[in-house]
Amino acid sequence: MTPPRWRCSQTPLHSQARGNRSHTPATRTIGDTVNDIGIEAGQPGFRPDQLDGFRIGVTSDRRSEDLIAAFERRGADVLHAPAIRIAAAADDAQITADTAAIIAARPDVLLATTSYGIRRWFEAADAAGLGHDLTETLEHSRILVRGPKARGAIRAANLDDSGMSDEETTRSLVDKVLQDDATGLTVAVQLHGFTDESQIDRLREAGATVLTVAPYRWLLPEDSSRVLKLIDAACTGSLDAVTFTSAPAVEALFGAADGVGRLEALQEALRGPVVAAAVGHVTAAPLVAAGITPIVPERFRMGALIKLVCDYLADERVLRLDSRHGQVELRGRKVSVAGASALLPPTSLTLLRALLAARGSVLSRADLTRALPEIQDDHAVDVAISRLRQALPAPALVATVIKRGYRIDV
Repeated sequence: MTPPRWRCSQTPLHSQARGNRSHTPATRTIGDTVNDIGIEAGQPGFRPDQLDGFRIGVTSDRRSEDLIAAFERRGADVLHAPAIRIAAAADDAQITADTAAIIAARPDVLLATTSYGIRRWFEAADAAGLGHDLTETLEHSRILVRGPKARGAIRAANLDDSGMSDEETTRSLVDKVLQDDATGLTVAVQLHGFTDESQIDRLREAGATVLTVAPYRWLLPEDSSRVLKLIDAACTGSLDAVTFTSAPAVEALFGAADGVGRLEALQEALRGPVVAAAVGHVTAAPLVAAGITPIVPERFRMGALIKLVCDYLADERVLRLDSRHGQVELRGRKVSVAGASALLPPTSLTLLRALLAARGSVLSRADLTRALPEIQDDHAVDVAISRLRQALPAPALVATVIKRGYRIDV
């Protein structure tokens, strides 16, 4: 397998990603060539055991089936916990009123931000008897789209766009309008669930009249139990990665963790043993603001995110060490010794990771206590090591060094 290409930047990120992609936040951006559905079974490069032993948290609502199925086909265990969900606007009467206002204004420019939002808008307009008038009005507007999916929705509505934003962000979409004099322009904006009001303000400050329509909204999940389960799994080391496909999902997960007093623990986990994976730099922004360095694909697509997570875990998060009992391989929660394997509980997993990282050097009981803050004394360390040995395919793999501590028997 060709190793991933890394590009890292430490440029600060504000509330939205900047227009020039070379000025990215502190994220690890990895090149890819995958299409939007990823590499599937039967195609070159597909490995059904690529994620064997790994456990991945998925926080998205829409299109979560794509992520879950792709990871599971590669052998991963997936914990699905939608942190936020998309819902139709609470009142179609408001959409109808906003649509009528846009038709009456005959806007010079339409900013189309999301595929779902455009589809939902035209469905609501049709239901209100305004579909034909809306299409006819927008035929005379300059339509700018945020990304390829929004372009597809515009074309499905029998309309043509005049261009796409450079960075697939609302900010860069507004930049495109402001390249020319916006004074006196009427700009219609299809809002998505997470509205960046500062971009609307930029248009108004430039002298444009702005009309908006919000076909859908973000809501917290009705049942928070799965979100709390994901937070617990991340904090206890039972997850290897968490995927994010929207900035509101990150904020909602942090809010839920804060509500149960585990925000600091969750963020610390995402800075260390748990990989945070974001579909793009806008999604990554609240992670970066919390001091977390997520991995981000170069192409902001679901398929690219899938490939990135698969390759990163398989290439960067598999620990191997030769020992007197055969080769040891740790893949997520699965440890193999000379071909025999077992799944480890969280405490045993944390201890084994620390011992393997030491590569045969002795770790004192104090060292192991630091790795597991919930362990308070030497006796508790000894008990935890005993349980680790019982869980291992080869119990003698962990050797005792009298009066010093423990090590891997290399």
